[in-house]
Amino acid sequence: MSGNATHRFRNTSVLTVQTADASQVITSDALDEQLAATYRRVGLRPGMLERLAGIRERRWWADGVTFVDGAAMAGAKAISESGVDPASIGLMINTSVSRRWLEPSTAVAVHSALGLPRSAQNFDVTNACLGFVNGMELAAAMIDSGMVDHALIVNGEDSRIVQERTIERLQGPDVTSRDVIAQFATLTLGSGAAAMVLGRSDQHPEGHRLVGSVSRAGTEHHELCIGDNDEMRTDLKGLLDAGIALSLDMWDEAEPEFDWRRGMDRYVIHQVSKVHTATMVAKFGIDESKVPLTFPTRGNLGPAAVPFTLAGQQDSLVDGDRVLLMGIGSGLNASCLEIAW
Repeated sequence: MSGNATHRFRNTSVLTVQTADASQVITSDALDEQLAATYRRVGLRPGMLERLAGIRERRWWADGVTFVDGAAMAGAKAISESGVDPASIGLMINTSVSRRWLEPSTAVAVHSALGLPRSAQNFDVTNACLGFVNGMELAAAMIDSGMVDHALIVNGEDSRIVQERTIERLQGPDVTSRDVIAQFATLTLGSGAAAMVLGRSDQHPEGHRLVGSVSRAGTEHHELCIGDNDEMRTDLKGLLDAGIALSLDMWDEAEPEFDWRRGMDRYVIHQVSKVHTATMVAKFGIDESKVPLTFPTRGNLGPAAVPFTLAGQQDSLVDGDRVLLMGIGSGLNASCLEIAW
C-alpha cells in the first residue's frame, strides 16, 4: 500500500489559537529521585529524561482541575480572542487522547462548560498525537462545504494519572531495565490544553488561510506504542525509525503538489524529544532555527503539542509567512498542513 491523501482548502482560515497552561511544574529531576532505587538496581543511569529526551520539566494540572477544564479554558480564550459570536459556532471538535469515560464523549463536557449553542455539533476525533491536525482538516472540510461558518477545535491532556501509576509500578522489586525502557516514553508526557477557532476566509480577511495538507498511513506499525490510563508501553527505536520512514515517504510524494522543500518560514513539528526533533531536522533538510521547541519545558503534550507550539509563535509571525504543521501519531499516521500566515 502506498500513496498520500492530499487536500486543498478553499475558504478556511485560522482566526486564533490559544492555550491553557497546567500550573504544577514537575521536573525530570523530581521523577528521577522517585526512581533512583530502581535505576541503581537495574543498572541504569539517572538523568535519562533530560539527557536523552531533552525534557527538563513538564506540567500537571492543579488538584481539582481536569483536562476538560483545561480544554474549556483554552476554548474560552480562543473564542474571546477571535471576536466570533459563540452563537455562530456550528462545530466543536474535541481531539484529546485523555478521557475519563468510554462514553459519553469528552466533547459534550467541553461543550457544556463553554455554554455553546445547542445548534453546535460536537464530537470527539481521536488519532493519538495527530488528532488536532485531523480535527483542523475535518473542520476545514465542513467550512469549505458550507455546512458551518465557524468551528472550534479543542484539546486537553492530563499526564498525571498515568505517570503516577507508572512510577509506582516501576518502583516494584521485580522491575527490569527492559520494563523501564518500555515505559520511558510515559514519563516524557505533559499536561496542557490548546484551542483554535476556524472561520470562512471570505468573512475573515484578517485570518490565516489554510492552504493544503497531505497525510499517509503506516498502520502496520499499530503495536509499537500502546497505552491507556494505567500504562503506556513503547518500542522507542521502532517507533522513531518507522515514523521517520513514513514521514519521508509522505514528504517525497508530496513534492509535485507542494513546494515545501524550498523552505518554510516556520516548521511546527510535533514535540516528542530532542532525538526526534534532531532526526527530523536532519532527514528533511530543515533549518533548525525555524523549528520552535516546547518539549524542554512542557514535555510531549500529545495532540495539544502542535497548536500549543504554534500559539507561542503568533506574535513573531508576519503576513505572508508560510507555516508548516508537521504531525505524527502512533498507529502510525503522519500529516503536514500548510498555513499562509
